Amino acid sequence: MTLKLVALDGEDLAVLSACVQDAVIKVGDLDWQPKAGLFALAMNRFAWEQTPGAEPARSGTAAFERRRACLHFARVGRVRSHGIDRHRPGEVLVLLAITFTPSEGPSGTVELLFAGGAAIRLDVECLEAQLSDLGGAWATGNLPAHER
Repeated sequence: MTLKLVALDGEDLAVLSACVQDAVIKVGDLDWQPKAGLFALAMNRFAWEQTPGAEPARSGTAAFERRRACLHFARVGRVRSHGIDRHRPGEVLVLLAITFTPSEGPSGTVELLFAGGAAIRLDVECLEAQLSDLGGAWATGNLPAHER
């Protein structure tokens, strides 16, 4: 199943966030285009929608999927980051969640939270995000796990 999702409010963004949880992203795949008001990132996302109630795979089996995807935010006025070194484009980030905190009117702050405490904050005129899978899936035997 190929995903194409749009988020226009906090509830939409919560669904989109669940779909990209545990995505891996190279720092070099983060793209801020200030004149266009666009922030985009390419990722290898774990296909959680294909693994309801998943149990870890047996060693050597490929029971799960990852997919190449692009996530972009429109109407972005400012981008700030913490714990990300733009001079290390090969460094890998693991995306944990995306949140939206509204301010005046439809504007607010989108926060992308990464493992290890790194974060990106986007000041947006309004929430307008789109996630698109870019191609087929590939198999992986690794199920992301989190401490409880």
